[in-house]
Amino acid sequence: VEAIVMNASGCGVTVKDYGHLLAHDTAYADKARRVSEFTRDVSELLPDIVDALRGKVSGPEGPIAYHPPCTLQHGQQLRGGVERGLRELGFDVRVAMNESHLCCGSAGTYSMLHADIAHELRDRKLGHLAQLAPQAIASGNIGCITHLQSGTATPVRHWIELLDNALPSS
Repeated sequence: VEAIVMNASGCGVTVKDYGHLLAHDTAYADKARRVSEFTRDVSELLPDIVDALRGKVSGPEGPIAYHPPCTLQHGQQLRGGVERGLRELGFDVRVAMNESHLCCGSAGTYSMLHADIAHELRDRKLGHLAQLAPQAIASGNIGCITHLQSGTATPVRHWIELLDNALPSS
């Protein structure tokens, strides 16, 4: 196994933490450490495949607004990789000029337990993203995608779906 690839940053941040969480469990400490060491967010693979995809991908017309999930930028300390990789492939990726580092309000169960505040955060985030006049919004976490989609008619997708749609069908 070269890697355990996670396509949901919220899951990835937790799986990457297994080694720490189970460090004192005699039955699972070593296994958990190994799982953590092998876990990669799918965005960490993007730099390795950009060259192979360059010239083979047809990015969508118009701008894509990218919402970097908290679990990716703060939890996993992975910032800018998705945006950089997609731009290198010809996508017009834009990040909100204001508060791009802040939560969209999903935050796992937060959006259910604190719906009023979660919706305020979502609407504030969508307001900043709408200023980019995107044809779609992309993110890397299913919670963010679902939460943001509940407040806008603009399609909200995982960035890997946009990349997949840009690949030639054969």
